[in-house]
Amino acid sequence: MLLLYAKGCRLLSKSFRNASLNGPPRRFLSTVHEDYDVVIVGGGPAGLALASALGSKEELQNTLKIALVEAGDLSKVRDWSPPTDTFSNHIGSWDHVEQQRTAPVEEMQVWDGISDARITFSTSELGLSTADHSGMARLTETLNLQRALLRHLKSIPTVQIIDQNKVQSIAVDEKPGSWPTVHLNTGRALKTRLLIGADGPNSPVRSFAKIPSYGWSYDTQAIVCTMEHPPKGSFLGPNTTAYQRFLPTGPIAFLPISATVSSLVWSTKPALSTALKVCDPSVLARMINAAFRLPDVSIRYLHDRILEAHEAGKPMTDEEINAEIIWREKSHSIDATSAYSSIAPDVSSKARVPPSDAKMVPPIVTSIQAGTIASFPLRYNHTETYIGEGSGSRTVLVGDAAHTIHPLAGQGLNLGLGDVECLARCITEAVLRGGDIGSYTALLPYTQERYIENHKIMSACDKLHKIYSTCSGPLVQLRSVGLEVLNELDSIKAAIMMSAGSVSQTNDKHLSYNGDIRAMMFNIAAKGVENINTAAQVAQIIRGGLGGLAVNAIQNLAKATSSYQQPRKDVS
Repeated sequence: MLLLYAKGCRLLSKSFRNASLNGPPRRFLSTVHEDYDVVIVGGGPAGLALASALGSKEELQNTLKIALVEAGDLSKVRDWSPPTDTFSNHIGSWDHVEQQRTAPVEEMQVWDGISDARITFSTSELGLSTADHSGMARLTETLNLQRALLRHLKSIPTVQIIDQNKVQSIAVDEKPGSWPTVHLNTGRALKTRLLIGADGPNSPVRSFAKIPSYGWSYDTQAIVCTMEHPPKGSFLGPNTTAYQRFLPTGPIAFLPISATVSSLVWSTKPALSTALKVCDPSVLARMINAAFRLPDVSIRYLHDRILEAHEAGKPMTDEEINAEIIWREKSHSIDATSAYSSIAPDVSSKARVPPSDAKMVPPIVTSIQAGTIASFPLRYNHTETYIGEGSGSRTVLVGDAAHTIHPLAGQGLNLGLGDVECLARCITEAVLRGGDIGSYTALLPYTQERYIENHKIMSACDKLHKIYSTCSGPLVQLRSVGLEVLNELDSIKAAIMMSAGSVSQTNDKHLSYNGDIRAMMFNIAAKGVENINTAAQVAQIIRGGLGGLAVNAIQNLAKATSSYQQPRKDVS
């Protein structure tokens, strides 16, 4: 009997050991769970901003116990201290950042890559002073933003940061209204009244809540890098102008970071992205200069040459691409002293007067910072709702977990911060009313407000991408007329900038999103632009002149504005 008992114990021990090795890792280590009011999964800008917003509100400081879970090591971000002359690829916007590593955008030049129809946005149209260099928006590195938020969270005792812990599984009891439990790979189990997914496009929280999504992949890759260029010089002022040219293969954007450093976001075809990445960085620098200056026919020719060389296994060299660009510029009779020449002399010297068209294109890129070239596929994705139901109840999504947008307007982070502002407000209101912060009723106002606002901007960016991806003559003419007409309507341009930029009207010092004011301005802009919504209307404008359009646009703007003149409470 004793022998059989000992043998049985050994078999039982072996079976448990095999179960722990072959089954879900450490699933059975958690016998006790920790209770929280809010668990945020994801330590990116959206997750950190939400934790900061909730932890900073006086009404919630003694009420909610909050945890933020991140698989990576956030101490590396918190202690990030790069050299002052290098910058990361990513850009964002936040109030609590190191100001020396941010740059204002005081003007934007956007134009059609085929017709050269152009629209200009300037801070003067918003009534902003350029003296304080606040700009219509500010650009900074994502790491700068995350570091500031992490340092701010150190002063908030009600928020616990749990980094280097990966979500292993999420489970919920079968009883209605049960709280979800987040199991981590370290054996910890967090039970929470409200589970928030700020965990990116491949969100485990969204998978647990079984929230469906729809979308599509663009046949496009985004190339990002950090570019170095000469300072603009005293005649042209500081480097505070952003440039974007819409090419048929995708838009290319030049975004200022400092006097001699800017960031690139270039959406192009996957094959070309791959070919450019394997070339010497100097080839990419020359192609960036050409993409902002040469006519579309020559850009397509250069693309073909690069692809042919890549397919032959011999990436194009700096000498070869330079010779091709020089020949194409001569064939188009581009003056060597013009700003449209990529071999123009240095115009940044204080003693040299720049050409008259120097403000129309960005500075000449001289080099690419080592190790900054990267690319990623672009897609459109939007969940059908932002809050879970049934077995996935007590869950809510923010940021990229809920929506993914084309980067042509640079609105991905702004949409996420808008989600944060709205959700923080809904949670605060539920607490003040004595309600359940995880209930469907408490979360419904969040999805009702944010879904439509996000969808409008996402759809607009998606349609812009598709409209500017065509070379069809009639469509090029129609979009060019629309762009030039819009450029003459300063009030509507101001409304668009208020919606897409960083001019904040909220009194919440922890959030930089404009809330209801921004939504109001977007609606004003949308009503004004409705006049050029269809090709038939544009054709009628061409036949009958532009005067009627301007009058109708101003009337719509006035009507929209008057509907908001009633007293409004400040956004808290």
